[in-house]
Amino acid sequence: MIMRRMFFFIALLTVLVSCQKPLNSFHLTSPDGNRSLAIELVDDKLNYWVHSGDLQSIGTSELEIFPNASVTILEASESENDDSWSPVWGQQSSIRDHYKELQLDLNIDGVSGKLLARAYNEGVAFRFVLHEGDKPKEAIFKCTYSIPQGSNFFTPAGESEPLGPVDFKGLTDYLLKKSDKKRKISVPLVVESPNQSYMALLESDLYVAKSIDPMQLDIAGAEGKILSVNKVELNEKEWTSPWRVILFGKSAGDLVVNTVPINLATPSKLDTTDWIKPGKTLWDWRVHGYTAPDGFEYGINTESYFRFIDFAAERGIDYFLIDDSWYKEVTKGHFELSDKLDLQKVIDYAEEREVDLMLYYDRRHGEYGDEELFPYYQSLGMKGIKYGFMGNNVDFTREAIKQSAASNLLIDFHDSPVPFTGIRRTYPNAITREYCHAQQDSRRAFTPESFIKMALINAITGPLDMNNGNFDLIGINNGLRQKGPRETNTYFSTVASEAARTLVIFSGLVCIPDAPEAYAAKTDLFEFIQKLPVGKWDESQVLHSKIGEYITTARRHGKEWFIGSVYNQEGGTLDIDLDFLETDQEYDITFYEDTKETHCKTNPEAYQVRKGKVRKGDVIKAVMAPGGGHCMWIRPTK
Repeated sequence: MIMRRMFFFIALLTVLVSCQKPLNSFHLTSPDGNRSLAIELVDDKLNYWVHSGDLQSIGTSELEIFPNASVTILEASESENDDSWSPVWGQQSSIRDHYKELQLDLNIDGVSGKLLARAYNEGVAFRFVLHEGDKPKEAIFKCTYSIPQGSNFFTPAGESEPLGPVDFKGLTDYLLKKSDKKRKISVPLVVESPNQSYMALLESDLYVAKSIDPMQLDIAGAEGKILSVNKVELNEKEWTSPWRVILFGKSAGDLVVNTVPINLATPSKLDTTDWIKPGKTLWDWRVHGYTAPDGFEYGINTESYFRFIDFAAERGIDYFLIDDSWYKEVTKGHFELSDKLDLQKVIDYAEEREVDLMLYYDRRHGEYGDEELFPYYQSLGMKGIKYGFMGNNVDFTREAIKQSAASNLLIDFHDSPVPFTGIRRTYPNAITREYCHAQQDSRRAFTPESFIKMALINAITGPLDMNNGNFDLIGINNGLRQKGPRETNTYFSTVASEAARTLVIFSGLVCIPDAPEAYAAKTDLFEFIQKLPVGKWDESQVLHSKIGEYITTARRHGKEWFIGSVYNQEGGTLDIDLDFLETDQEYDITFYEDTKETHCKTNPEAYQVRKGKVRKGDVIKAVMAPGGGHCMWIRPTK
């Protein structure tokens, strides 16, 4: 809902080429005046650069839509927008969209179009629009970034620990390391400048661009020069590119809560969204083989799923996600259900206990037919689908999101999906995706350093499905699960850290992967996860952040605050200033924390829960064990 809207249209340069000399130089400032964007035509090519205050953030760089095309600027105009809107769910309940925009009407080797450039206080963005008329069959949307000398770089690395910090040479060596196939840099590329400010290079609003590859980043040869590319097939009369986005932050954590990418996304395409409910889900896949205290062994069977449903109903967990093996084979228009469980009994029991269900689907098992798939899931009474192995295909992913929405289904993309930054605004049913190394995925080790890096790098693109929240760490590390780590004692965390991670990682669907009995055995700690109002946050801040070392995230729902911190294997203390609380209000606080004996390798399940009173301005010393964590739940005293 748009809360307020005001437009200031300034006729900056509306000029006919025949009347005056060609237009070739423009400057745009952010609303607060601290960011300056310059665009200039040099040798018939579009160049730009960005200043932050007196410092150059991006040196002279290029923008291009057709290789080596000559560009003429026909007209230019500037406008300012300042309004607010409310997302269906997210890190904030109200988002301000305040920017200045420069529109350049272009002739690009005879093709009519325009370049839109926006300057926000926290970032800048570019987009091409090609109008109706004759145009080449293909385009290559290129943007270079001239990065300050001496910068450090960080980038996601699929299901491995993100790369970084590396200098430009280290980034070059990374790309050339794999001899059989040249690597690419995944988005976002996070840049730590010599002055220790941060940038992130990514794209937003892929939704609008048809027949396009996801943005790929590479080095452009010269020292500090980065290149981004989208390859496009131009099959439409008018074509709009995604936004090229450069985010800015004083800290790495600022980039994670930056609202520029979602502001750039197309507004919601759904007529009704009351069926979209973010929340927490239990999940069966990592529990198989677990033996409960009463001797029951979990597996793919009806009784196991009844136990999940009972726990979800008793503890207010919104969903239960059933993963692979609920079916044996898939053919066109038909699922052959597994004989290991009675799916209909599970569905009926979940309805009786008022727990919503989600089902996994793996495209490698057969082609059911995408047009029939989502209505079939809806006919089963499912509330969502976890979609595995769909491939890194923009058009396919977009259609899956749209078709799932048509069947009132949430969708969670598994297995290295297209990032699709901003899609949760356009289609809020796109509830999360595994654009990260989910804990234990591929049954590989997972370290605190990996978590902190992904929380400050991968998470810039939007919600992540990381499966945090394991409580039976000793059992998992001892190999007492069918799908635990391949090498025992390689999963380093503490139970307090696991609880904190469910808050730190933003998602519309927080998937907690352990057995009901593991949570029941630590009910006082599980309280923190149980109380989280997932996806219904009014405000989110990253209070402390250093990539690979530590992170503290604070989120507010109404007058309650939830705060989670995670430290690397060095362990340490972070001072958390409660200056965000209201004046003259006393608060109850519950601490969920490591003990002096806790250690991520030798004593991961030692924790303590204690309570107290706090006020605005108090400073909490969050003490964390090696690989540990710290949680706080703060609410007004009644």
